[in-house]
Amino acid sequence: MDLRLVPAALTSWAVTAAGIVWLRAGAVAATLTAVAAAALIGWWAARRRLRGGADRRALASAVVAVAVVGSGFAVAVSLRVDAAAEHAITGYFGSDTSVVVTPSETPRVLDGGRTMIRGALVALAGAPSSGDVLVFASGAGYANLTAGQPAAFRARVSRPKRRDLTVAVLSAHGEPVPGEAAPIHRAAHRLRARFAESARLALPPDQAATLPALVLGDTSALSAQTTAEFRRSGLAHLTAVSGANVTIVCGAVLLSAVLIGPRAAVALAALTLVGFVVVVQPSPSVLRAAVMGAITLLAVLSHRRRQALPALAATVIALMIGVPELAVDVGFALSVSATAALVVLAPAWSRRLTGRGWPKPVADAVSVAVAAQLVTAPLVAGISGSVSVVAVLANLVVAPVIPPITVIGCAAAALCPLWPAGAELLIRFTGPEVWWLLGVARWAAGLPIAAVPVPSGAAGVLTVAIAAVAVAATWHWVVSHRRDTIVR
Repeated sequence: MDLRLVPAALTSWAVTAAGIVWLRAGAVAATLTAVAAAALIGWWAARRRLRGGADRRALASAVVAVAVVGSGFAVAVSLRVDAAAEHAITGYFGSDTSVVVTPSETPRVLDGGRTMIRGALVALAGAPSSGDVLVFASGAGYANLTAGQPAAFRARVSRPKRRDLTVAVLSAHGEPVPGEAAPIHRAAHRLRARFAESARLALPPDQAATLPALVLGDTSALSAQTTAEFRRSGLAHLTAVSGANVTIVCGAVLLSAVLIGPRAAVALAALTLVGFVVVVQPSPSVLRAAVMGAITLLAVLSHRRRQALPALAATVIALMIGVPELAVDVGFALSVSATAALVVLAPAWSRRLTGRGWPKPVADAVSVAVAAQLVTAPLVAGISGSVSVVAVLANLVVAPVIPPITVIGCAAAALCPLWPAGAELLIRFTGPEVWWLLGVARWAAGLPIAAVPVPSGAAGVLTVAIAAVAVAATWHWVVSHRRDTIVR
């Protein structure tokens, strides 16, 4: 396993997050901590190998590399934090002004009917501007805005409540004056709308509302009951397009190499990747998976070894450079931690289960479900204040239907603008799979001990993390012990 990029990835992430949350002092402290950790781990490893001068030179090089990476990211995040703190909008805190904001994703309707919009500031008091803002508003005019569609309105400007490089929180009032989105955003919105309409014509209401969420991350039609069932059963991640969707879609396209050749297949997969990200909108998990997919496609073209861990580490570094606010985004942390578990833990556990006589597909599925659940449970607990006890079982039972839903659904979505009748026909083939998924979610959520309440926030994260480590160690010991017993 190639670990050379891992220290740089962890350092860049830790320094960026600390710099955003605790400003310059946090970035410096994180850099010093990373250097000390690198020196300590390197010294311990060198003591075990006892190779003398070569190890000392390698240790010095590793420590210097971590120091350089940490210092560079500390400077970069400090500049970004200072720019946000000195933004022109800070002069309007506590007052009303006119703004133009472009939503970066589809507006979200919250409980109580309010609409939340994450977007980019385009104009402030009639002058061009920039910066990320969070908008809260009421009224259908705001809920009907689409990603990439600028809107002008008046708003009360407030200081951000959390540190994530957002420059202001805007409380909109009055009706927005919508502008025109870029052609690519209009095309993406039309495709999402046509796919949802085709699903309504081809499937029963509950399945028609769920399919767009599973394929394109469009949860606008999901009922509150379905959302609660998915959350309680540990299947909520399926309604937020993630790296798994990107992997399935690109993997399906790469299979065309048999017909059109590897280079053409990689080019087609790259075009599909770009189109998929635009249509589903670049959430943290999709951004992480898209960059990782692009790195993997480059590896295919260059005929170099494709290792998931170096690709994941390179993805983290690239995103910390380009989108540093992801360092404090929980969705990004969930995505990266789940992927790391699938790369590091799941293969080892699968090999041990296979050695005990388990069929490989079953061993792979169980290892993936257990690893993903254990590493993400602490963060989920900190957010929601509960842990799904049935998540592993529910994910195992629905795992076989996710690839066909994703592949057939994406094919149908691509066909919607060209041949709506053909798209509806394809969508019908997803009906049994979606029905099964909804049935499993309903059954699992209805179990008496489906979810266990835990403290929210840091207390919940720490409590569940300790429990997860204990479970992982027990599982690892049981699998290894049984395997050793069988071998003997």
